[in-house]
Amino acid sequence: MTEEKKWPRSAQGSPPSYDQAALQQGEVPTRPQHGRQPSSGKVPRGPFPLELPVLNQLKGKRVILASASPRRKQILSMVFQNMEITPSLKPENLSKTDLGPFEYVLATATQKCLDIYETAVQNTIASISDPALVISADTVVVSASGLILEKPRSQADHIAMLKILRDQRIHKVFTAVVVIAPREDARAPGYNMETTVEETKVIFDGNISDDLIEAYVKTREGVDKAGGYGLQGLGSLLVESIEGQADNVIGLPLRATLVCIEKAVLNQEDLDDALGLDDE
Repeated sequence: MTEEKKWPRSAQGSPPSYDQAALQQGEVPTRPQHGRQPSSGKVPRGPFPLELPVLNQLKGKRVILASASPRRKQILSMVFQNMEITPSLKPENLSKTDLGPFEYVLATATQKCLDIYETAVQNTIASISDPALVISADTVVVSASGLILEKPRSQADHIAMLKILRDQRIHKVFTAVVVIAPREDARAPGYNMETTVEETKVIFDGNISDDLIEAYVKTREGVDKAGGYGLQGLGSLLVESIEGQADNVIGLPLRATLVCIEKAVLNQEDLDDALGLDDE
């Protein structure tokens, strides 16, 4: 398990003043007020962690990201500094024909999350605690004609994929997030699972040339990305606009993920009581 990052604090345990924080992030210092000398102490580096109840409850506990995606790791690292990265090795072989895009991406993410959670629990030893949280995600791109596009398999496939997205102009990106947290009462199945599927509409520039597509493919930026492009990088050259969350296209809708985490971790009440199913 990676060591939890220690965030610097002032003597009172609070973040530095706005002037201090702005100064350490590159702003030009303001002239000190008359009679006051600027502090010579070391200014703590920001930004500082979110002080949310659910995140405070998870501090120092095992949080596992069931994905090898560097984009998901980067996004989730904004709220967790002690994550383990353990991608699922289960093959993604669910039928795209039998399942629609929404069902396919959710079933794939659920399979990954359960695989890592169950493996972690089974392999627990005295020196390593059970995971307090497992997070998985899966992203697919769906063309206007209904094709489910994942990662390109070859250069020719990559070029053809981007030409489809250009010629059809509009496509949708679906990202499923699945979160599992153990139940304190160990009631079957022993965990809480929360899921969400977020959708973002992406509009490609219809005037993109074949030369630009081929040049972009040769950068290899999009080889490991659903749809074959990275919105956060050079792939933005292909995009005219989006409707929805950009981080959903990048691979992890952070706000929706936090909602799932709060529900899975904090919702520990008796399920029968919550549903009004008490024995009479």
